[in-house]
Amino acid sequence: MKPPLGPFFEKKRAWLAFLPSFVWVALVWVAFVVDQSNVLGESLSRWGIMPRELSGLKGILFSPFIHSSLSHVWSNTLPLLILTWFLFYFYSKIAFRAFLYMWLMSGLLTWGIGRGVYHVGASGLIFALLFFLFFSGLLRKYIPLVAVSLVVAFIYGSTIWSIFPFTEWIDATISWEGHLSGAISGFLLAIIYREQGPQKPLPFWEEEEAVDADTDAVVEDGSDGDNETDIFISDKQPSVDDVSSTEVQAKS
Repeated sequence: MKPPLGPFFEKKRAWLAFLPSFVWVALVWVAFVVDQSNVLGESLSRWGIMPRELSGLKGILFSPFIHSSLSHVWSNTLPLLILTWFLFYFYSKIAFRAFLYMWLMSGLLTWGIGRGVYHVGASGLIFALLFFLFFSGLLRKYIPLVAVSLVVAFIYGSTIWSIFPFTEWIDATISWEGHLSGAISGFLLAIIYREQGPQKPLPFWEEEEAVDADTDAVVEDGSDGDNETDIFISDKQPSVDDVSSTEVQAKS
């Protein structure tokens, strides 16, 4: 069994997991300040996702950084900060790959199913993180990770309604397509990575059997007539998004 990790190590790991989260949110705010100051001479919204147009593919990379208003960027800041931190803390071994795929998959799906206006904002990525964290814990059936799933559901479960098309009737500026794309991406990646990263530990008796199976012991009686026994042991190591155009801005 692995020795328990000390509190200093855990604190250090928590801070290291927080670093990617902080950097990402800082970049989002830098992009917002640049956009609002108009130093580039045009709105960054045109760097968002324009569905089913080749020119709109660049938005897959840039749209999570672009927000149309202070309320929009502020509403995305805290969930982005917390959920990204959870990902890198609890799923550190697969966090970078999972985050990258969530970013790209949610954007690509939005490009495929979205309305014909610019979609901007980090909400697609937020929903991908939300669904990934929720279903990853349930699929692993590991109590600490299930607890994370329940915490995520408790805090952000009320936002689930915005993945459905009727959201457009309530508020046309919300990109339900971006939210739905993120949710699908997070769910699929939770299934794909269910056997990677942290796993439920084996029960004590199964762990003992696994150790015995991994250790080959060969015992042979000596043949020199002095009744000594030669023992040979070979040890093997266990091997919403904002939708914005000149006429429309949809925010997530």
